[in-house]
Amino acid sequence: MASGVEELLDMLFEMIDEAKKAPLSNDKCLIERDQALDLIDDIRSQFPMELTEARKMMARRAEMEAEAKRKAESIVRTAEERAKQLLASDSIALQARQRANDMVRQAEERSRDLKRSANEYCEDALRRTEEAVAEAYNEIKQSRSRFRAAAAATSGGGGAAQGPSGGGGRTIYNADKD
Repeated sequence: MASGVEELLDMLFEMIDEAKKAPLSNDKCLIERDQALDLIDDIRSQFPMELTEARKMMARRAEMEAEAKRKAESIVRTAEERAKQLLASDSIALQARQRANDMVRQAEERSRDLKRSANEYCEDALRRTEEAVAEAYNEIKQSRSRFRAAAAATSGGGGAAQGPSGGGGRTIYNADKD
């Protein structure tokens, strides 16, 4: 079984690309309808997994933000404790305040940088996932339309070839109709 939507779409593409040419035609081909529909069903079943992955990415983003906040708070606490220790000594009280302020500023900058990086990473990952899902969905809609059109054409009596026995054989998809 294929592992993802892209692989399933590749399999569907290969099936159509490698299909035998229809007799007396250069641009028509014959494919196994049931096999193609099974692939489309497999693609549909993969969508929930893709969405689960997107949710996991969102959770990782939240964890990264929480971790950045914890680190920033820890740095601030450390800076405050260090500042209190330095303030105990009158001769270096001014240096302690300056150092504490610098540490807080650095911690806030680091926190902003970590948060921005986490946001950019998640935004990019979600954008790529959204594009992949949208592309797969559009491919499925197009395939479904072609199959419906082929089915309508065969039930209406035109455009599809019949099996070798003439009337009772398996219906073959006609790519020209699309």
